[in-house]
Amino acid sequence: QVQLVESGGGLVQAGGSVRLSCEASVRTFSRYTMGWFRQAPGKEREFVAAISWKDGSTYYGDSVKGRFTISRDNAKNTVYVQMNSLNAEDTAVYYCTAKFLGALKTTDYNNWGQGTQVTVSS
Repeated sequence: QVQLVESGGGLVQAGGSVRLSCEASVRTFSRYTMGWFRQAPGKEREFVAAISWKDGSTYYGDSVKGRFTISRDNAKNTVYVQMNSLNAEDTAVYYCTAKFLGALKTTDYNNWGQGTQVTVSS
């Protein structure tokens, strides 16, 4: 089991930026595909972004493409998502997730963090 701890959420103005971090407590972090999801009140959980363990390739949900950037630092066991040009529709709880040796577009994530709230004020 991987423990994932997100940080960096908070209140941000529309048009602003924020960077979320997720630190994983596992020795083999470099072999995990890492992802971010979000869930807004009354809505289903939505895929945000993923980054492959294998080659660092990335994949984004349509609603964030061109605005969000996912990255990882294997030396720090940490994955990030840089979120720019935020709007009210980005308000949600953001969850970090991990899948050992996962494919980039896996839907079989089995490790989840507790989430961090991002609120975008207009």
